[in-house]
Parts: sequence; C-alpha cells; structure tokens
Amino acid sequence: MASQDDGILIVGGGGHALVVADAALVAGMPVTGFLDDRPDARLTHRLQRVGGFSLLQQRELGQQHPMILGLGDLSMRRELISRLEARLATVIHPTAIVSETATIGAGVYIGPGAIVHVSARIDDHAIINSGAIVEHDCIVGVNSHVAPNATLGGDVTIGHDTLVGIGSTVLPGVHVGDRCIVGAGSSVIHDVESSRTVVGVPARDLE
Repeated sequence: MASQDDGILIVGGGGHALVVADAALVAGMPVTGFLDDRPDARLTHRLQRVGGFSLLQQRELGQQHPMILGLGDLSMRRELISRLEARLATVIHPTAIVSETATIGAGVYIGPGAIVHVSARIDDHAIINSGAIVEHDCIVGVNSHVAPNATLGGDVTIGHDTLVGIGSTVLPGVHVGDRCIVGAGSSVIHDVESSRTVVGVPARDLE
C-alpha cells in the first residue's frame, strides 16, 4: 500500500467528495486531503484542505499525489479536467461488482452496490453512482454520470458529459449523445441526440 505521502487528493470538498473519500478509505486507499476554493467545504471535518483549485497546475503536487474529481457538477468537472496536471486515481467501493472483462478508465468513481457487467467500458472521469447498473457491452463516456439506482440495459452507449438521472432506465441498444440530461425516473426507449434533455416514461424532449 502507498504511504500517506503518496495518498490521493480529492478535487472538491462537497457532497460528492464525501462519498468518494468514504469509498477510498473503505477500500484501504490512503487519502492525503482535498482541494477546494472554499475554506469551509463540507469535507473539512474529515480531511485536510490542502488548498484551492489553483494547485491543480502544480506539476510536483500532481506527480506525488494521484487525483480524482470529487464534484458532481459535470460542467465544472469538465473545466477542471483541462487543468489537471496529475496522475489520476480510480476509486471503486468494495461492495461494487465489476466484471473482470469490463474496462475502467482513469479517474473513475464506482459507488457502493453498483454493478458494471461483462465487456462494459467506463471512460475516464465517469461516475457510476450508488446502486447503478451498467449491463453488458455498455459504454459510458468521459465525465458522464450514471446516478444512483439508474440502469443501463445491455449495449447502451452514453456520450460524454451526460447525466443519467436517479432511478432512470435506458433500454438495451439505445444511444444517448453528448451533454445530455436524462431526468430522474425517466425511461429512455429511443436514441437521444446530443445536447438534449429528456424526461418522462417514455422519455421525451423537455420543451
């Protein structure tokens, strides 16, 4: 196991950072602290605030400490990705089930009770949150978020920077584009073009 000096840094100190930190610690990963511009960030009660987001571009820090994004806002995450000068940490909660044939990218978070099935691919910086199910042959794009208890049927493709909301379902074979939002509890039965928001059962464009 790495020494504390080589422990991961969590980028962000809010609610999502809390669950990332918890998963890392439960998995036995040393955590040095977190970065956030707010001195009173929620994670302060548990971990040391090392500094603000400006430290992301300090190469020495990034070489010593692998980092993982601990923010839920996808647009903010995307902006910070371009500033990362670090090795990336992947955090998988010990209760998650991840197939040996799945491909998991760098900087990915997989939460408690999540399932990533056979031949699925989770790209860099994606979030597979608590209890989410990613079935066989799915692709989840860079910086996308499959929220708690959402389900992707087999052979689903989720583009980059897309949110699949809490408790929603995407039927097998459906493609959801980049920068989309699938509303909580929705059921997606047809392909969704990029930059669309869909809601309902079945899911339709939000007008």
